[in-house]
Amino acid sequence: MGVDYYDILQVDRNAKDDDLKKAYRKLAMKWHPDKNPNDKKKAEAKFKQISEAYDVLSDPQKRAIYDQYGEEGLKGQVPPPGAGNFPGGYDGSSSNFRFNPRSADDIFSEFFGFSSPFGGMGDMGGSRAGGSGFPRGMFREDLFASFRGGAGEGSGNVPRKAAAIERTLPCSLEDLYKGTTKKMKISRDVIDSSGRPTTVEEILTIEIKPGWKKGTKITFPEKGNEQRGIIPSDLVFIIDEKPHGVFKRDGNDLIVTQKVSLVEALTGYTAQLTTLDGRNLTIPVNSIISPTYEEVVSGEGMPIPKEPSRKGNLRIKFNIKFPTRLNSEQKAGIKRLLTSS
Repeated sequence: MGVDYYDILQVDRNAKDDDLKKAYRKLAMKWHPDKNPNDKKKAEAKFKQISEAYDVLSDPQKRAIYDQYGEEGLKGQVPPPGAGNFPGGYDGSSSNFRFNPRSADDIFSEFFGFSSPFGGMGDMGGSRAGGSGFPRGMFREDLFASFRGGAGEGSGNVPRKAAAIERTLPCSLEDLYKGTTKKMKISRDVIDSSGRPTTVEEILTIEIKPGWKKGTKITFPEKGNEQRGIIPSDLVFIIDEKPHGVFKRDGNDLIVTQKVSLVEALTGYTAQLTTLDGRNLTIPVNSIISPTYEEVVSGEGMPIPKEPSRKGNLRIKFNIKFPTRLNSEQKAGIKRLLTSS
């Protein structure tokens, strides 16, 4: 069995182009020889292996031959039927079908948008440029830190990541209570195979989980416009909560206010409510209702995202309607009743 390029890039066999790019970016930065000065020989071997794997799997023709015949097919040991002229690394004879690995430097330079290959490391299996074309000291620790944190200062050739694009995503309280799926259509510029920008439309699927709160962020990595030498921006949707006609949210609790008369506040009241998922609740309130009293119904609030089986509480507040006037007889009767108790 030959080399497993999928295993080298740590992707599965159904990996898309975006998956391959992310894997190569991560591993190439990790194993770049100048990132590993204390174990440069091992890093050079790993870097060359990672580059070769990306070179094969990112090319549809090379990948098709590799998937069918493995490394042996690429190296001419199993000539594929009808192998004609394959550009970029194959000769034109089916009997001498052969894969010529490209320089790891060239692949790295092409991927990250540099104008010439890096010439400061050892021979990586391909030709080296006479002059590096890179600023002195570029491939030290500060360079790799810049790839993690954004654009580095004073290194204009280092590809920077565009700032994130943030958009609010209004959701009803019902959506956040039950969970839902939203489809968002976006248009963005991508670079085609000829290097020209073209506009494409894409549908993004956003799974809203029960209990999510205002301010929750959903990130789609690198879904911004593609530009040469710039890593596309992330697209970030931020949950916003629409006002509700009945309920207000307080963390994981739901709050509702009911109007009651003074008589009901003093003698008892039954609250009738329809929940956010359509159930009808009947809640008897037997306590005397003061202006600051709350009736708490356990487990009838919002779902708790990290513990979906649990919910917060429903808190019922009361707006007591006092009479605007009382006659003498009513005042005397109330005074007599309250004094005797």
